[in-house]
Parts: sequence; C-alpha cells; structure tokens
Amino acid sequence: MSRGPSPSLDAGTSQMLRRFAPMIYGPTLLFGLGEGALLPLLPIMATNLGAGVSEAALVASAIVVARLIGNLPAGWAVARIGERYTMAIAGALALLGGLGVVFAPNIGTLAVAVFCIGLCASAFGLARHAFMTTRVPLSFRARALSVLGGSFRLGFFVGPFIAAALLATNAGQQAIPWFFVGCLVVLIVLVLVGRDPEEELAREGLMPGNAAPRVEDDVADDTGESVTGSIPTAERQGVFRTMWAYRGLLARLGLSAATLSAIRQARVYLLPLWGVSIGMDAQAIALTIGLTGALEFGLFYTSGQIMDRWGRLWAALPSMVLMGLAFVGLAFTHDLDSAVTWFIAAAVVVGIGNGLSSGILMTLGADVAPPANPAPFLGSWRTLTDAGGASAPLLVAAVTAVSTLSVATGLIGVIGLVGAVGLLVYIPRYVPRQR
Repeated sequence: MSRGPSPSLDAGTSQMLRRFAPMIYGPTLLFGLGEGALLPLLPIMATNLGAGVSEAALVASAIVVARLIGNLPAGWAVARIGERYTMAIAGALALLGGLGVVFAPNIGTLAVAVFCIGLCASAFGLARHAFMTTRVPLSFRARALSVLGGSFRLGFFVGPFIAAALLATNAGQQAIPWFFVGCLVVLIVLVLVGRDPEEELAREGLMPGNAAPRVEDDVADDTGESVTGSIPTAERQGVFRTMWAYRGLLARLGLSAATLSAIRQARVYLLPLWGVSIGMDAQAIALTIGLTGALEFGLFYTSGQIMDRWGRLWAALPSMVLMGLAFVGLAFTHDLDSAVTWFIAAAVVVGIGNGLSSGILMTLGADVAPPANPAPFLGSWRTLTDAGGASAPLLVAAVTAVSTLSVATGLIGVIGLVGAVGLLVYIPRYVPRQR
C-alpha cells in the first residue's frame, strides 16, 4: 500500500501542527496530566471512604466503562452542536465530576463522579477526533493524529509523577483531584478562546484544503465490499443509521482495529502480572514498565511519519506482528532460568510495537469516516475499538482463572496475529492507495 513520498516535518507541516496546539494538543495534554494523576489515587480514595477491595476496583473501572458507553451519545452531540462546544461542555462537566471527587462524602458519590469524568473524557476525545478529521489535510493527517496521541501519552505518563510530587509535599490526597480540576479550568479556557487553526492556516496559505473524497461517503447502505467508483450521497445520518450503513466496514476493518486496542490494553495488565509471577520485585517491574512507556512515547511521531510517507499498513502491520509475537514467545518462557531476561526483552518489543501504532486507530477512523458528517461514524468506530480494549482484561482474568497466565498471554498474542491478518486484508480494501 503506497501513498507516494510525503515530506517530513517541513515548515508548513510544523506550522500547522503548532496551530493546533492551543485548541487541541494543549487541552489534550492537560486532560492527560489530570487524568494520569487522578486515576492511580482513585482506589485509595475509595478505600478511605470505606470501600472494600472489590468496591475500590469497581470505582476505578467506572471510568473505563463510561468511556465505552459515552462514545455513541458523544457522536450525537458533536453532530448537532459541533466539536468546539462539545469539548467545552465535556470539560465543564468533567470539572463538576472532579469537584465531586474532591467533596465525595461516600463511595456512591465518588463512583458517580468518576463515571461522569469517564463520559466527559469520551465526549472530549471524540470531539477532538472529529475536529482533526475535518480540518487536517490528508498529506499529514497521520502525523497530526500521532502528535495528538503522543500529547495524551505524555500527559498520562507524567501525571503520576506530578501526583507523587504533590503527595511528597504533604499537600494531602485532596491535592490530586484539585490538580485535575485546575487542568480542566485551563483546558476549557483554551478550547473557548483558541482561534480555529483552519481559519489561520487558510489566511496564511498553508491549508491545502480538506481531505479529498474518501472511499465511502454518506452512503445509503454498506454491504462490506470495497467501493472504487462514485458513490451516491444521502441525507445526513444519525448515530444508529450510520452504524447500520457502515456495518460491513465496522465488522471487518473495525473488528481488526479492535484487536489492536485489545492487545494494547492487555499489555497494561499482563506485563506487571507476568513480572510478579516470575518472582521479580516491584521496583524491577516498575523500571521495566517505565522503559516500555518511554519507548512508546519516543516513537509516536515516527508512527505518523511512516503512515503519511508509506501508508497506514506499514505502521499497523509491524506493530501488531511485533506485539503478537512478543506475547506468544513470552508464553513459553515462564519456567526458564532466563525468564527475567525474556520478560525484559518481550516488554521492550511490546513497547516498540505499541509506539509504532501511535495514532493508527484515530487515523484509520478518520480515513474511512464520511467527510460531511464524521462524528456519528467515529462514535461507532470508537465504541468498537474501546470495546476491544475493555474486553482484554476480562479475557486475561477469565483464562487465567481456568488455566494459567502463560495460556492467557499466548492467547493475547494469537489475537494480535489474527488482527494483523485482518488489517493486512482490510486496510487496502477500505483505505484508498492514493487520494
């Protein structure tokens, strides 16, 4: 799959990416910082309010469940009130959720507040995704979305360190949700007062126009077959009509993308569990996980460069193959004398693979979304990929309960390799070679 040569970070590309910083990248970084600082503390706060271990885990998982549920209504909201207002309203409601965390008198209130934050995170994420889909020229769409993913990764990576620093100053646990609230206040201001980068770039002659027509527009129906000719357009569709119209694409390319989301999320749980199971101490496990996080962050822009220069498949396929093979191989090393060495090597390979996939899910969603009204489709796309991520920890827990961690690890690797085959087949079918 070839798109022809594309320039690297030239002056025009660099200037455009900077234009998106105040309204998109800056708020994304702030949300990642606040959420990254808050999430590790939620089980502790729940425990302080009298929750048991299972209840504390339920509170922490509420944000993931809310993200999954929130994608479809977020698509409806963006389609009707626009990206900017959706981001601002989501930020304001998340701010109320943050205040709810600060002043929660009991476990129920805390759970509702966390659920609200998750819903708002979903709406904010979908709105910025739709915003970038309709405004970024195709020639560097992948780079722009990779930077978007990298901004959140940076915030989510640094957030826990900020939380640790605040706790070290004897500011107390309440300082963490207040930090989250402060991040949201600045986020809302940036979204509301930031100038639309599309208008600025157009005035300066740096906006070569919106993306060229995609492979599928607002179609009346989608049989799942590739389309090469002209496509009749239909009236603007809602979320569920869009989901039905694109059912073939979602069942093929969407499910393949969901396996990438699954293997990404599985690594968050599998790597620490594996380290514990082979007898590593907490410090060694933390250092290994930190190394993978550094690799993932360091490669985020490289992923965008690869996708814009050579095509989406050249980033997606190596990423899936690397992570899939790493988990399959790791499954056979548990009882070896060199198990720790193999674990570190596998973690490094997983970090490289995940780094190469930065922005790929957003980019593929933007590529196949109807250009006139992308938000309802993106709501369905993100629901499907988020469901893949949410199911991975449940699958790991279920398989481990009835078998062993090695079997669960191998199964995740196989799912990744099956997903790689799906991407190999369906990316060329649904994402045009040239636009």
